[in-house]
Amino acid sequence: MASQVAPPSSLHPPSTTSSLHTPSTSTSLSTPALSPSSPSQLSPDDVELLAKLEEQNRLLETDSKSLKSVNGSRRNSGSSLVSSSSASSNLSHLEEDSWILWGRIVNEWEEVRKKKEKQLKELVRRGIPHHFRAIVWQLLCNAQNMPIKDQYSELLKMTSPCEKLIRRDIARTYPEHEFFKEKDSLGQEVLFNVMKAYSLVDREVGYCQGSAFIVGLLLMQMPEEEAFCVFVKLMQDYRLRELFKPSMAELGLCMYQFESMIQEQLPELHMHFQAQSFHTSMYASSWFLTIFLTSFPLPIATRIFDIFMCEGLEIVFRVGLAILQMNQAELMQLDMEGMLQHFQKVIPHQLDSGPDKVIQTAYQVKYNAKKMKNPLKSRLRTENRLLKQRIDTLEKESASLADRLIQGQVTRAQEAEENYLIKRELATVRQQSEEASAQLEQAQGTIRDLQQHQQLQGVIPRYTEEFILQLERELVQVRLKEAESQSALKEMQDKILDMEKRNTALPDENNVARLQEELIGVKLREAEAVMGLKELRQQVRDLEEHWQKHLARTTVRWKESPRKNTVCELQDELMSVRLREAEAQAELREMRQRMLELETQNQIQSNQLRRAEQENRNLQERLQLLMAQNKGLQVQLQEIKRKQAEIECKNKEEVMAVRLREADNMAAMAELQQHIAELEIQKEEGKVQGQLNHSDSSQYIRELKEQIAELKHEVSPCGHSFPALLNSCEHAVSPCNLKFATVLHGLGIKQTNLADSYSVNFSLF
Repeated sequence: MASQVAPPSSLHPPSTTSSLHTPSTSTSLSTPALSPSSPSQLSPDDVELLAKLEEQNRLLETDSKSLKSVNGSRRNSGSSLVSSSSASSNLSHLEEDSWILWGRIVNEWEEVRKKKEKQLKELVRRGIPHHFRAIVWQLLCNAQNMPIKDQYSELLKMTSPCEKLIRRDIARTYPEHEFFKEKDSLGQEVLFNVMKAYSLVDREVGYCQGSAFIVGLLLMQMPEEEAFCVFVKLMQDYRLRELFKPSMAELGLCMYQFESMIQEQLPELHMHFQAQSFHTSMYASSWFLTIFLTSFPLPIATRIFDIFMCEGLEIVFRVGLAILQMNQAELMQLDMEGMLQHFQKVIPHQLDSGPDKVIQTAYQVKYNAKKMKNPLKSRLRTENRLLKQRIDTLEKESASLADRLIQGQVTRAQEAEENYLIKRELATVRQQSEEASAQLEQAQGTIRDLQQHQQLQGVIPRYTEEFILQLERELVQVRLKEAESQSALKEMQDKILDMEKRNTALPDENNVARLQEELIGVKLREAEAVMGLKELRQQVRDLEEHWQKHLARTTVRWKESPRKNTVCELQDELMSVRLREAEAQAELREMRQRMLELETQNQIQSNQLRRAEQENRNLQERLQLLMAQNKGLQVQLQEIKRKQAEIECKNKEEVMAVRLREADNMAAMAELQQHIAELEIQKEEGKVQGQLNHSDSSQYIRELKEQIAELKHEVSPCGHSFPALLNSCEHAVSPCNLKFATVLHGLGIKQTNLADSYSVNFSLF
């Protein structure tokens, strides 16, 4: 796209003043064919030249080499209007004819502009040669002798508050063009200078992003001082300043006018746009803000900009509607996303062959200049329609606020009652839980007292099965009651949390108070409007009575004397004065009513904004709280995982210890069995040899005592096998049962209770 337009160094013609006041310096303009004739009336040769000019412009725009055939300095404002004779010698015959015609127009501009404006417009529509664009654009907008040009250098020394925004957007302006694509290049620097200077001149507008493309196109044609002057003229005289204001009210008006043209001339397409919710601003706002510079290839957009410099924003309306006409069939088949893609990718490539077709179609579009030149009426209609929509919306919002207020109060009352009931239930459950806890503590205390009493008496507790079962049933009942109490308590807590969440979702007391104030304000203004309407109706009735009296007087005026006629005329004048007064009062009432409506809208909007800010703050606080809770839960989860790992390690260690103890017990049991076998052998030997007599029985008993003591010492870690060992020992000494019993009695141990005591030790182990 950018390669089809020559760089600025080859496109800058001489300055306006030198080209206008020194026509003799141009080689082409000194030919005899131009000097004797006057431009007030074109000859047949000139008409033929127009046709050649159109063909030549088309060739120039498609041939990039021809654009580079003219060499000139950007800063040389004192050079001739036409390039040097060495460069002009390379031009074709058609180019020479174009130079001749446009050279005559430039040098006799005022006369051509006054007497041949129609022919000039026709020439501009066919295209301005690229080497004449700079001077012709300055002449078209009357920017060649502006006083602000002398202030440009001073403006560059000042600091603008928009410099950061301008620097940020410079790289996005014509990023593929040779003059602007390199960072901190000459093109980016002069673009920054012009935008900064204008932001200082017009501080209300400052800087708007789309304006950089217009300034960039100007810098491709002329030096930065002249581009600055032309841009100032465009902003002041071509409605661009209104388009680029922060409110962009003029852009909204253009969108409304363009949409009205679509509705009038392309009704089917307009209905399709509405069905797809495809608003005009979604595709046409850039057309008006950049004059198609961001939508079409640069040579095509430059041709359209030629016409814009001559005819203003009318060409944007015409070309935009022509594009929609040419693409109506395709757009009717697409949805909203498809239409956006069509406008961004398909339509720009349709004009690669040249802009002649779309410009020809544009001037076949019906365009009501009077309707467009009176934007006040259209703007008032738009404002009236928007105000009606706002009134309807505010009425709906007022009704909704009233419903929400009533519903909120009812919900609050219901929730207060539910909260009271829940608190009562919670108090009852807590009381029951406390009673159950007291009973449990009392039972535990009783058990402890009994245990202490039995320990003091030294008696081993022997409870009956019925007593133990009764205690177990009581314990189960107490635990069930405690579980029920805990469950009820948890349910009550969940209900309380739910109620708190619902309370937070409802508007608080401050919001309710603000809603009440808004509702009261709306009702008061409505009452004032009703009172004003009643007063106006009363005035209308009074005027009607006066008018009837006036009619009655006028019917008999011809019968009365001249003096009475004079009095009647004075009464007529008084009547007309009253009518005008009534009209003025009606207008005053209407303005007051409108002012009240606007104040109400302002107040409601501010209240809505305040509520939105409060909700935003609440949401941010809640988000921070949730993030903090999440962090706490993550820390708890890590701690739980760590504890679980420790418990698993402890369990593994305990399992290993139990297994080791079991192995030791097995070894001890094997040793005890071996001892039992030895005792049985000794028993058999005693029977055979008859060693157990009265004389040596005491010694044998002592040996048995020693063996029993050793066995007691060995069986202490594994008491579970001692009863069997004891039985074996008793069988081993069966021939000496009496003596063995006597020995055991001497030791203070009963024969039956000994096994019981060791069985108890085994159960404890």
